[in-house]
Amino acid sequence: MSETFDEIRILLQQKAECQARLNLLPYDGTPEIKEQKGEKYIYVRKRVGSRLTSTYVGVYSDELFQLLLRNTKEARELKKQMRHIDKKLAELGYEDSELPLSVQKNLDFARVNMKANIYDQAVLEGVATSFPQTEEIIENGKVSGMTATDVQKILNLKHAWEFILDRNVIRSKTDYYLLCHVARLVNEGFFFDAGRIRGIPVSIGGSSYIPPIPVESVVKERIAEILASKQDEIDIAVELCLYSMKTQIFTDGNKRASVIFANHYIISHGLGLLVIPEKEVPEFKKLLVAFYEGENIEIIKNFLKERCWKRL
Repeated sequence: MSETFDEIRILLQQKAECQARLNLLPYDGTPEIKEQKGEKYIYVRKRVGSRLTSTYVGVYSDELFQLLLRNTKEARELKKQMRHIDKKLAELGYEDSELPLSVQKNLDFARVNMKANIYDQAVLEGVATSFPQTEEIIENGKVSGMTATDVQKILNLKHAWEFILDRNVIRSKTDYYLLCHVARLVNEGFFFDAGRIRGIPVSIGGSSYIPPIPVESVVKERIAEILASKQDEIDIAVELCLYSMKTQIFTDGNKRASVIFANHYIISHGLGLLVIPEKEVPEFKKLLVAFYEGENIEIIKNFLKERCWKRL
């Protein structure tokens, strides 16, 4: 039975990835060329219910038309993959049930705040960005005046947030495997083994704490223990976040992955969001170093609950 659950979880993650990639495509439909007064223009045609819609894209050029054709081909392939995944899920007995109203509202709340959340996370990571620049990157994938590395970090945060906000993924367990997938998304393009447990020593800037090389079985067991504890759900989420940060499970991106991982749990329980606001970053970093070096976890936990927890 556990093998079936694992297979369903993997399929749901694959479906969420396909949906996230589909959401990133600028146009959904088939390109067509229309002529008006001797000029050519490109539109995208799409059937919505019983209606056939046509959306204007721009003045005709071979480059734009070929781009839209590739866009259409990729969309068809993604939809085909999703149909195949749905078929396999049905064979395994998976049913797509309605989410509780509190979770649906929390998903909407998270989507509305996603740009602000990504900006705050970028600031926490030391990315030199302004909110307008972050917004431009999220909407258009590029911006002037920033390094390619910083732009990629913001795009990766976008992909990771879109992943956990998928309706199927939010039904999945908040477990080690989901954390690894989030870490792979936030580190994509930077490490060939992004999302795999760290196998090399690391140091933490500004701290004397040297995290031991993590052992996969121990990490899985500790995450399971936190999830099974009798604490309030918000305390569980905060501990998941802090444990993942302090353990430094991955080579890089641990704070980014840990915050998004904790938010998967929070959103799936309809509790709001956990994000360190820009103005709280200096104090949080100070408390985090103290926690790394042995200070009682309750101090930083209380800080996160009082200053970084956005309730619905």
